[in-house]
Amino acid sequence: MTVFQAPQAVAGSRIIGLGSYQPETVVSNHDLAARMDTSDEWIRERVGIVNRRVAAKDEGVVDMSVIAGSRAIEDAGLTPADIGGIIVATCTMPSTIPNAAAQIATKIGIQAAAAFDLNAACAGFCYAVATAADIVRGGSVRNILVIGAEKLTDWTHQDDRSTAIIFADGAGAVVVGASDTNEIGPVAWGSDGSMSEVIRIDDRDSFIHQEGQTVFRWATTQVAPVAIRAVELAGVELSDVDVFAPHQANLRIIEAIAKRLRKNGAREDLKVARDIVESGNTSSASIPMALDHMRAAGEISSGDVVLMVGFGAGLSYAGQVVRCP
Repeated sequence: MTVFQAPQAVAGSRIIGLGSYQPETVVSNHDLAARMDTSDEWIRERVGIVNRRVAAKDEGVVDMSVIAGSRAIEDAGLTPADIGGIIVATCTMPSTIPNAAAQIATKIGIQAAAAFDLNAACAGFCYAVATAADIVRGGSVRNILVIGAEKLTDWTHQDDRSTAIIFADGAGAVVVGASDTNEIGPVAWGSDGSMSEVIRIDDRDSFIHQEGQTVFRWATTQVAPVAIRAVELAGVELSDVDVFAPHQANLRIIEAIAKRLRKNGAREDLKVARDIVESGNTSSASIPMALDHMRAAGEISSGDVVLMVGFGAGLSYAGQVVRCP
């Protein structure tokens, strides 16, 4: 039997660059209260959001991704010529053909890159990082740009207070590169298609539908075990984790998961991403965007051990332990 030549595998992979982008327009709780039956107090108590960013009509997933991706490449100390692949986690492209990744690669100046989109909704970024890490370790590509980007406001009914108060727009990106040591842990991931109806968009003429209480109960009971499993797979202890960066779905969900992690051994001084307060829920963009904001604010540092976990429509979930670039 003929044996085909395999790519030259490398020892490991790591995140070497980080970047993000948010639209300029800020929509506050007071802005929403002026046009629908809600209030600043009600929104803060329900989801913990104070402000969210909304993209302009002519600003889409591709546009935001180009800026976030370019910033991540620069942060990594690379040029577009060093990038061999691009993965875009998104569920809000206006159409599926052509994919976002190829368009973004060309706009950034990445030539002939392997380029594809990945849709795991709010778990998409963690899915994409896991995919990129395996591709890099396998030796097919040395550096991959991973972007999580969403324009959720295109798919949100702006008079529906159950969703309009939550969803926002933005993009976050990382560069996953080859490394002599492995600094992206194995992924803990999965799905539960029996609950696929609780977060959905029925067709291109529909808006996002979310059964908030069902999602809340699921997330507050089922996500912490995924995070703990990711820590176990990485071969570390919960007490080794410096930063917990979950998908920014709801502040009450974030706090509930963090509390459970502390009960299972995480440090009391565990740093927890709470970017949702000023950014809203940006689905696949939320984790890299939160990390970039925390680093810029001096809340986390290069080398910190970060536990990421994404969860949402599908229902899909994924998590892994990484080092902050």
